[in-house]
Amino acid sequence: MAGAHRILLVDDEESVTFLLQTEFEEHPEFAVDTAKDGVEAMNLVRGHVYDLAVLDISMPRIDGLEVLRFIKENSPATQVIMLTARADVKNAIEATRNGAYDFLSKPYEFAEVLAVVRRAIEHRHLLIEKEVSPTGRPLDLVGEAASFRSTISKAKRVAESDAYVLIYGESGTGKELFAQLIHRESPRKNEPFVAVNCAAMPDQLLESELFGHEKGAFTSAVRTKEGLVEMANGGTLFLDEVGDISPLVQPKLLRFLETGEFRRVGGTATRKVNLRIISATNKNLDVEVNEGRFRDDLKFRLNVVSLQLPPLRERMEDIPLLVDHFTQRKTRTKSFTPAALSRLQDHTWPGNVRELEHVVEGTIALTPKDVIDVEDLWVNTALEPNQHVSADRGIKIGEGMLSLEDLEKKHIERALIANDWNRAKTAKMLGITAKTLYLKIKKYSLKQA
Repeated sequence: MAGAHRILLVDDEESVTFLLQTEFEEHPEFAVDTAKDGVEAMNLVRGHVYDLAVLDISMPRIDGLEVLRFIKENSPATQVIMLTARADVKNAIEATRNGAYDFLSKPYEFAEVLAVVRRAIEHRHLLIEKEVSPTGRPLDLVGEAASFRSTISKAKRVAESDAYVLIYGESGTGKELFAQLIHRESPRKNEPFVAVNCAAMPDQLLESELFGHEKGAFTSAVRTKEGLVEMANGGTLFLDEVGDISPLVQPKLLRFLETGEFRRVGGTATRKVNLRIISATNKNLDVEVNEGRFRDDLKFRLNVVSLQLPPLRERMEDIPLLVDHFTQRKTRTKSFTPAALSRLQDHTWPGNVRELEHVVEGTIALTPKDVIDVEDLWVNTALEPNQHVSADRGIKIGEGMLSLEDLEKKHIERALIANDWNRAKTAKMLGITAKTLYLKIKKYSLKQA
């Protein structure tokens, strides 16, 4: 079942696990496995990803406390609830010290177990979202252009299925926002949304981030680490800039997409998860395939349904709405004049909505006036006067017209100067990674004066 919480019940009394399993399975939100002792439980944990385990403490061969320690070493995000026939304070303290979420004594009422289980699963989700991708804020999907609204409608339709989605769009068009929209409109909306930028990591680190690693797998692997596919179990994994994944990692990703199975780096146990994949790229994957940089079979696996996000230059009528939205988010006392809005609409926006957002925020921060006019626009000189736009907002090609690359070079150079060539601040201001900024500086041979 998509999005079902996977629970492991461990008790040497088969009647206990049978009754608990029967009661849990009356609630469709749960999928339950059982084990009759600690050895069987540890074997199941090696091969599956569980949201939660309910462990009896007193069991033959391996007791519940040892199984708890094993789970916390091998699957740290799995929440554990301990059951015992005796209200043993010493065991309760030991279980809590070793990472148990809670401790219940037999005999129990199932309503009490159910309440604790639901709290523990919610706690797991909060921990995961805090670590990888907070998604609680409203989505900044602002615009009324027909192409933009059509893309939103298509995203909401595909959200109802479990089909993999590949989002195409230039940098700054809001690919992750659309991925979050699909997740929030899907049956998996109450499960984790986990995002990873594939372009920001070298090969070994990306594989470790995706699939996790075992303690000792490499020099800095001082402890076992769950991968993002495990954290996203039941929910959605968003692979941003998937076109930048190296040929070394692509086969492992393809195998995972085909089977739902993976091995942690340095591990031998095969694990399985149930999640949805949404990916995004600003590259033309057909070109990448033809030039041998991207696997054809991986592209087809990812691209069950595709979304093409329109660049900002193709929906210039949305600029006043976007400017107002970004302004209201920062202050309710400032506004832009019609002339300033017109100048913003005359720009080609190679960085798309992200670039517009930074210009608006920079202008608000640097302008003391409440009414912002043309001369107040931040990096106003980047809005070159020879960038003329026709009445239908299609870009004219005229003599002296700057290319998009020239505009990007100028914009990056001015941002670097504004930040005294602090690359970390500049990358944050431009909404790109430090690695992307480094490559742009190298591409355009930019040097500090």
